[in-house]
Amino acid sequence: MTVETVRAWLAEHAPDLTLIEQAASTATVAEAAATLGVEPGRIAKTLALRVGDRVLLVVVRGDARLDNGKTKAEFGGRASMLGAEEAEALTGHPVGGVCPFGLANPLPVYCDVSLRGYTSVFPAAGSRTASVEVEPERLAALVSQRWIDVCKLAPEAP
Repeated sequence: MTVETVRAWLAEHAPDLTLIEQAASTATVAEAAATLGVEPGRIAKTLALRVGDRVLLVVVRGDARLDNGKTKAEFGGRASMLGAEEAEALTGHPVGGVCPFGLANPLPVYCDVSLRGYTSVFPAAGSRTASVEVEPERLAALVSQRWIDVCKLAPEAP
């Protein structure tokens, strides 16, 4: 059970952070925002990407989208999302629970500057019903190689 892997990782690296387990789904940005009672931007979604032969994770704010031009400039190639099975095999977490904590395999993790607009964000925690609240700078200090700028905000709905 991957939430247990995350729990063990947090106990070792950030024992002050509390795992938030919900009865309702937090698998999508909309579900997580509704369940946690926060705006969608505060959900820190972890994207599992392939660029050439490299796999990496990028943590971005929930209402942001990857900017293809910025992503290509940052990583030197076009990025594509991993399929659900490959993402779970490489991270150890199911889609909807993918997070940068307690990974099954060592993967480079980057935090997008879009997260810095909030005092705290809520990344998933290894399952479709678990998350953790953390300050963006702390999140980056715990898991990230470095801050990057590869996103754009989604246009406002009319």
